[in-house]
Amino acid sequence: MARVYSRKKGKSGSKKPPVKIVPKWIKQKKEDIVKLVIKLAKERKTSATIGSILRDQYGIPDVKTITGKTITQIMREGKLYPEITEDLMTLFRKAVSLRGHLSQNRSDLHSKKGLENLESKIRRLIKYYSRESKLPKDFRYDIEKVKLLIQK
Repeated sequence: MARVYSRKKGKSGSKKPPVKIVPKWIKQKKEDIVKLVIKLAKERKTSATIGSILRDQYGIPDVKTITGKTITQIMREGKLYPEITEDLMTLFRKAVSLRGHLSQNRSDLHSKKGLENLESKIRRLIKYYSRESKLPKDFRYDIEKVKLLIQK
């Protein structure tokens, strides 16, 4: 399937191994990994960052094969998952950063087009999440509110 704005096709990237077997060389137990995820979530790390830390520093290749739950599910059970989803929050940060750039560089038309595309992507995601009840139905994208959300 083609990408929305890049005019490209393809699905290149790394793939997970097809076999879902817990490797024998892992020393950590299921409970230890859950405690690690909760500890890192309390430090306000995103689930992607937690996965990278567990892979790089603790040698845990895949949390789901070992615990039977994803990092996000573990965070939700511990009531540590943010109210606004991580992908939307990342787009919010990008939009605030791009607005700051455009306030100093008013004639940067490429960045202006990028901001328009980014904000339309944000609106589409908000529409989807409010339809799926992951966001309140009356949630609206406002850059001033977004700046306050990011600063928390």
